[in-house]
Amino acid sequence: MEHLNASERDYDDYRWQMKNRFTGTKGLDELIGLSGEEIHRVNDVAENYRFAVSPYYLSLIDPENPDCPVKKQSIPSIAELNNIGELDPMDEKGHAIHEIITRRYPDRLIIKVTNICGMFCRFCQRRRLIGEFDKIVPRQKIQKAIDYIAENSEIRDVLITGGDAFMVSDDMLDWLLGELRKIKHVEIIRLGTRTPVTLPQRVTKEIVNILKKYHPIFVNTQFNHPIEVTPEAKQACEMLADAGIPLGNQMVLLNGINNNKFVVRKLNQALLKIRVKPYYIFHPKIVKGTSHFWVKIEDGLEIMESLRGRTSGLAIPTYIINGPKGMGKTPILPNYLMYLGKDKAAFRNWQGEYFEVDNLDME
Repeated sequence: MEHLNASERDYDDYRWQMKNRFTGTKGLDELIGLSGEEIHRVNDVAENYRFAVSPYYLSLIDPENPDCPVKKQSIPSIAELNNIGELDPMDEKGHAIHEIITRRYPDRLIIKVTNICGMFCRFCQRRRLIGEFDKIVPRQKIQKAIDYIAENSEIRDVLITGGDAFMVSDDMLDWLLGELRKIKHVEIIRLGTRTPVTLPQRVTKEIVNILKKYHPIFVNTQFNHPIEVTPEAKQACEMLADAGIPLGNQMVLLNGINNNKFVVRKLNQALLKIRVKPYYIFHPKIVKGTSHFWVKIEDGLEIMESLRGRTSGLAIPTYIINGPKGMGKTPILPNYLMYLGKDKAAFRNWQGEYFEVDNLDME
């Protein structure tokens, strides 16, 4: 706050946070101890991939830790200039109904309403859409998406995302949710936001009051490390939960950040304490410029195996591999079923102990 001449009132205002995002290297040497060489490398990367980080999220960086998981997620690395990977590995463009709708499944779709985020994650799957400037999709384009949903009665589940769904104005969000709720076959509305993690000041009484008018509303966020579960994040999540909004966490498995069974267990247990259900662990996508975050599938399976039996089922998410070119989310689990016969099935438990059960019907 002192560096930016901010009062506590300023700091607690998400508008101030957004206005004062760090979008260049000025001040990073003093605040997080970047060396001259690091600053030069950040500038090189920024010529290719835009970056921005809120003062709040920047404050979580430990300058004394060269492997700080917050720093790795938010500050550009020269490794991003490795051109391995694809800009659109999920082929969202190929599954686009029009400019802002992606539809892969029969009963649901996503609407991308903005390219704005409180912080641009260095592993973002949609970094191709960040561009050079912050943009909110015009209302007339969103209206076309709403019209498409209204015309297709099989759509029962709509996910609002971006960018970050919470980065549109309160008025825009109120209008959009209201229009979707007028469509009788839309049963569920979901919003994807990382603001509880990177910009918790955005979760205000005003936005909570808007959301709770349109139940059932679900919010999915993305905590990737226990360090991110701060008092501010706790307050934001509890405000949403107190309004009756179920919260889910979609962790991305990231090399050097959370590809560790003890880190993930600690994270998931911390999330339950702030009423966020660990929902998914996403295997990292092969996005261009993110290869330094990639991990082996074995890493994810080891984490899943380590959770079972050592923490409650509430703390165990589903490990997801996204099929290339839009083939969809595919769950993967350690193999506990050893044999499936006509009358018997054999398993191992979480401790590796063998047991059998009868496999019978009542006919």
